Amino acid sequence: MTNKDDEHRIDIIDTVTITSQPNKTLLETLEAHNVDVQYHCREGFCGACRTKILSGDVDYTTDPLAFIDDDEILPCCCKPNSDITIKITP
Repeated sequence: MTNKDDEHRIDIIDTVTITSQPNKTLLETLEAHNVDVQYHCREGFCGACRTKILSGDVDYTTDPLAFIDDDEILPCCCKPNSDITIKITP
């Protein structure tokens, strides 16, 4: 059963707005909505999915080992815990 409190709006600059999927990482949610995002390891090691976060907050399912700036997130190992706005660069 899905709890609406676990669903958050994800605004992707210059692309689309989608809704997060409970119990799924941000990367899994993006893939489910056919949003193209680069990735390799899915575990926060490589940093290939590094994405700019413009607003909102995420929780990490595992501590990322890849270097990220304060305005970046790794969708492969985080979940939104609020509505977020992100920018995915090719």
